[in-house]
Amino acid sequence: MRETRRGLGYALAAYAMWGLFPLYWPLLEPTPAIQILAHRMLWSLIFIAVVLLVRRRWAFVAQLRHDRRRVSLLVLAAVLVSVNWGVYIWGVNAGHVVETSLGYFINPLVNIALGVLVLRERLRPVQWFAVAAAAAAVVVITVDYGRLPWIALSLAFSFGGYGFVKKIVGVPAVESLAVETAVMAPFALIFLVIVGIRGTGAFGHVALGTNLLLVTAGAVTAVPLLCFASAARRVPLTVMGLLQYITPVLQFVVGVFIRHEPLPSSELIGFCLVWVALLILGGSELGQWRNRQRAAADMSDDALLAAEIP
Repeated sequence: MRETRRGLGYALAAYAMWGLFPLYWPLLEPTPAIQILAHRMLWSLIFIAVVLLVRRRWAFVAQLRHDRRRVSLLVLAAVLVSVNWGVYIWGVNAGHVVETSLGYFINPLVNIALGVLVLRERLRPVQWFAVAAAAAAVVVITVDYGRLPWIALSLAFSFGGYGFVKKIVGVPAVESLAVETAVMAPFALIFLVIVGIRGTGAFGHVALGTNLLLVTAGAVTAVPLLCFASAARRVPLTVMGLLQYITPVLQFVVGVFIRHEPLPSSELIGFCLVWVALLILGGSELGQWRNRQRAAADMSDDALLAAEIP
């Protein structure tokens, strides 16, 4: 029970930090989003390398050296997470925090769709309803915008694909991020050197506080991930799945009530469709988890009873 409580604390910390990211990235302006992304990749690698050095967890390097399949999957994961980070930073700093939150609300439903399309999984009726509601939400918002909500969809599909690849590759979160950032960091470094030579680089030419915040982008990226990894070892996946909605809820609150972004009625209808789908889906998953717990308890009771019978 104590470990579970600790796990819940780690999970709440991770999801809360991710949910409050829209307050952090604007602090890095006037640094362009693409340069923020490059700094995030570079400093994340340095921070993670220090963490692995302190923990002496380098054995995975030797394991991956001769596993081309896993390395290829981690390269794909690096590309997907780079797209996700880049779109998210640009969306937040361009004043689209509400739409970014929609992307992470839709993400669990994208995971279900990937299960059907890639793994050929069969959906329960409640899952079909959830996916249909999300599709209806996208249609409603598209009609209002006059365009697809590409920021939300890019975030949902890139993060959904990223999670799917991470599930297949089977490498722990911290070690995985080390490889992913190692793949992208050289490109980030080359880009930052080029813009620095051209005189268009922000680092060193903005306020001291902004420079320091660019450096801390590595810690800001890695700390919630470390909390998440600690939580995942202690808390059931069903509970983690329900807690994940803390992040888009906080993003939505920041966008509407702190950044004061407009929320037209049609967009609110779209959000409501997604929320209803997630509530029904979450209730169904929680019910199934409770049934499995009861079944496991009943089997244990039956086993004890059988042991007592002479």
